[in-house]
Amino acid sequence: MAEDAWNTRDPDKVAMAYSPETRWRNRDAFLNGREDVRAFLKRKWAKENGYRLIKEIWAHEGHRIAVRFCYEWHDETGQWFRAHGNENWEFTQTGHMAVRHASINDVAIAESDRLFHWPQGRRPDDHPGLSELGL
Repeated sequence: MAEDAWNTRDPDKVAMAYSPETRWRNRDAFLNGREDVRAFLKRKWAKENGYRLIKEIWAHEGHRIAVRFCYEWHDETGQWFRAHGNENWEFTQTGHMAVRHASINDVAIAESDRLFHWPQGRRPDDHPGLSELGL
């Protein structure tokens, strides 16, 4: 569900998955509250064109989950990147994400090296995941 929501690139929809007082660390950004998240996502997707994301659960226990992910995007010059990352999530009793720690690295790739070719939006069910792609 998180992958599907993020692939909509809709900051208002995505922000609603987080508690009103959520705390984030995303690369070098430290965010506090759902409104900070919404503003961050608007800036993010204004910059990261052609965004397509795949997430994979790495581990989970109780109200915490670790995921790994990759997404591909291009900048305004047409340079493509693949972002590789890990996230740690902590949830409230209501199921909202209260804490998110994300470590992410961008690697410049040639357009011919892209692996995520589905139309913008939800990843098709038959598209391979990270493990199947060798990522």
